[in-house]
Amino acid sequence: MTILLRDIWPISEPARFKVHFARWNGDHQPLEVWIRDRAEWQEWQAYRPARDDFNRPLIFSMARFYHEPDIWLFGGVFHVQERLQDRYEVALADDGAQFIGRLKLRSNYRNRQTRVNFENHYDNLEVQEILREPYAGRSFPGYENIDLSFEELEALVRNSRPDWRASLTSVKGIYLISDITTGKRYVGSAYGEGGVWSRWCEYAATGHGGNVELRKLVTDPTLAYCRKAFRFALLEHRPHATADQAILDRETFWKNILLARGDYGLSRN
Repeated sequence: MTILLRDIWPISEPARFKVHFARWNGDHQPLEVWIRDRAEWQEWQAYRPARDDFNRPLIFSMARFYHEPDIWLFGGVFHVQERLQDRYEVALADDGAQFIGRLKLRSNYRNRQTRVNFENHYDNLEVQEILREPYAGRSFPGYENIDLSFEELEALVRNSRPDWRASLTSVKGIYLISDITTGKRYVGSAYGEGGVWSRWCEYAATGHGGNVELRKLVTDPTLAYCRKAFRFALLEHRPHATADQAILDRETFWKNILLARGDYGLSRN
């Protein structure tokens, strides 16, 4: 039996709201923005285009839950306190605070306009799930199924998601960083005390992890290029007891297989 939003959250005046169907803007996934930085997420509500889209007192914000079709994560209700020429002044309201980051709703809305009248959608929003805790990133999918954008890795690290941290701390490994804008690849290895997790935390913090060729690409302290271009995968994982030289040998193997040096790659040695 379908449970609708109105069944668990009666809203008496939906016409006072605009609904924000926040989705990928060409640079960022709003779901990852919400996870990594709530202030940055609020800026998504404060952004004002040429048209006065948020012309009502309240915003019902949702982030596209892009891992699942037609699912949206509730990101809060915001008061529009002031409408300036170049932005909105907004503040997070108490309405629905218990659902923020936990309520997943289903809507097949796909129109181009992302800021629309709430009353046209309120009666049709289906409750997909209410999470026990606010969403902090995908569950660990297993070592063989890791495929992460930089944005997603950054959000997982910032939230120190326990299942990812425990799984990646416990292993050494060889990893792949792909630059999807050029097709070039970097192969690296992690064999220190903190395993793969520690090494990937360095990338989340700096974008380049100290690598020479990657450092040339990461010139913006906001890490905008990384968020646009880098994807991470784990090629192999081994127990912590594995000798470091064995990991280095496998790293060399993968560099050769994937042509990670020279014209096709970003690895130097």
